[in-house]
Amino acid sequence: MKKLIVNDDTCIGCGACEAIDASHFMINEEGLSSVISNENIETGEVMSAINSCPVNAIKLVDTENSDECACDNCEHCTHHEDNN
Repeated sequence: MKKLIVNDDTCIGCGACEAIDASHFMINEEGLSSVISNENIETGEVMSAINSCPVNAIKLVDTENSDECACDNCEHCTHHEDNN
C-alpha cells in the first residue's frame, strides 16, 4: 500500500501542490502543506503535485516496506494520517 507524506522540515508552503491537486493537499494553519486524502493517489494530478514541489518535500511511500521508506524523516510517515 502506498501513502502520501509531506516532510514538514522541508516544506516551504509554496502552495503548488494544493493548486495542482486540492483533493489531496491543502496548506494548513502553520502555512505548510498537509495531505488531506490518501484515496486514489496513483493519478496524474498527484504525480504532478509531487513533481511540482520545489524542495521535494512530498513523497509517495510504500508503507508495506517500512525498511525501504522513501522519505527523509520516517516519523512523518505516520504524522500525516488522512482524515477519511
